[in-house]
Amino acid sequence: MTTTSTASPRKTLGRKLAAFKMACVPLLCLILTPAASAQTFTSLVQFNQTDGANPQGTLAQYVDGSYYGTTQFGGANGQGTVYHVTPAGALTTIYSFCNVSACADGLQPFAGLQLGFDQSFYGTTIHTVFRINTGGQLTTLYTFCSQPNCADGDTAYAALLQAPGGDFYGTTYGGGIKTSQCPAGCGTIFKITPLGALTTLYSFHGKDGISPIAGLTQGADGNFYGTATRGGAHGYGTVFKITPAGTLTLLHSFGGADGSAPNGRLLQASDGNFYGTTNGGGGANGDGAIFKITPAGQFTLLRTFNYSNGAAPFAGLVQAADGNLYGTTYNGGSGTSCPIGTCGTIFRITTTGRLTTLYNFCSQSGCSDGGGPFAALVQGVDGNLYGTTTLGGSTACAADGSCGTIFRLSLVSP
Repeated sequence: MTTTSTASPRKTLGRKLAAFKMACVPLLCLILTPAASAQTFTSLVQFNQTDGANPQGTLAQYVDGSYYGTTQFGGANGQGTVYHVTPAGALTTIYSFCNVSACADGLQPFAGLQLGFDQSFYGTTIHTVFRINTGGQLTTLYTFCSQPNCADGDTAYAALLQAPGGDFYGTTYGGGIKTSQCPAGCGTIFKITPLGALTTLYSFHGKDGISPIAGLTQGADGNFYGTATRGGAHGYGTVFKITPAGTLTLLHSFGGADGSAPNGRLLQASDGNFYGTTNGGGGANGDGAIFKITPAGQFTLLRTFNYSNGAAPFAGLVQAADGNLYGTTYNGGSGTSCPIGTCGTIFRITTTGRLTTLYNFCSQSGCSDGGGPFAALVQGVDGNLYGTTTLGGSTACAADGSCGTIFRLSLVSP
């Protein structure tokens, strides 16, 4: 992409949410709010456009216990940032995208970062793969659509995963082999070395999935597991397994009643099973679901959402040290007001399906505590959960206060 968008980040983000069929369609502060089960919620950062806006990716913890992340918009050029934030909420913008001619360094990073074995971070923008060190020195490793007809993939929304051998694995939302179902390509799975040599391992063709948004998870068996947000036998998305050599096995096709539009990365829990979320389906209201699937493909619907306990979980789950699974919903809950159009929740779920809502976003006036969390949570070395919201925060940011936040949630025994 060679031009800078002139649309506001909020309007552009709204178009992207609609495309994903979502369900609703320098300011640091501490706001301590009691939540369910005696959790303590702390708003650490309210983005203000200058330091970034609309974070969508999961935070990456560095070896010193601090965090690095991306915003899709804002920064010096309005096209996204890479930032550093301490557990206390001190934020530093270390890079603003579209910093070179024709935005050759990339723009609008949707996913979070992966800490590499070399202690640099690796990530994607919608058109590139990059490496960045903690000092903010960025190197573009690969630009998608470098091959004829975008056979190498196009539009990267997923975070990278580094395998034990050192190579990184990821997905693209489009591009790859053209099919009748996907004239522009159904998306790809790729491998890329730390130096930027990319290999396309697999091109989706429709029945096996269309448009993967989530990154891959490497299972204990060495294979990679993931989801495609559409396609499959019924058109509602799939779960798949792929070997490091590129042999793909379809494990499950969603049918709507068991969920639809799986957008989050799978989690392999300590019991060996994979757990994930769907953005829609799963019940009469289509508010999303949580599922379990074995490495062999045996599927179990664990829980459906009903808006009051959350709706439209976009991100995957994290297993905390207590053995429970934690996640977020983009919408729903019992926030007192949603002037930004969406609230959302933080929840805990056991591996047997017992769900507890821990926090309702937009509990503060004007959604100053944030709303619409897209990203998965991460448990810090201090035992707390950290995450981001795409919207909400400071009302000084924009007309609707839509720059987003970084937050912390303490954990107590259930």
